[in-house]
Amino acid sequence: MADADVDGQHIKTLLLTFFYRFMLQLIEQGKIYAAVPPLFKIRKNKDHYVYSEGALKRVLDKLGGSSNVTRFKGLGEMNPQQLWETTMNPSTRALKKVTIDDAVEADEIFSTLMGDDVAPRREFIEEHAKEAELDI
Repeated sequence: MADADVDGQHIKTLLLTFFYRFMLQLIEQGKIYAAVPPLFKIRKNKDHYVYSEGALKRVLDKLGGSSNVTRFKGLGEMNPQQLWETTMNPSTRALKKVTIDDAVEADEIFSTLMGDDVAPRREFIEEHAKEAELDI
């Protein structure tokens, strides 16, 4: 379980790389899952949890009018009940099963960005710089 923001995605990449390099059998056996915590809470009549920027726009359009939007900077900003309802309760949580393809991609990204060879890191940054979003 990691935060829904870009820092959380970084942590997830590090964890997947660890499992891929040192505990591959757990991935092969389908025993590794990633929790999917919400990024936003919209309050209008009731709480609506939203998991991405795109979904936020769609839900706000659907709800219409003014709504109170909270952006979670991390899991620690949720109260225990919110964390249970959205991320931990087996009947309501969303989990993504980690596959070998996920772990291989995480390992490749980790090696590119954290490896000793500067050239691939520079190429990656140049290729993906326009896709970057500032997460404040």
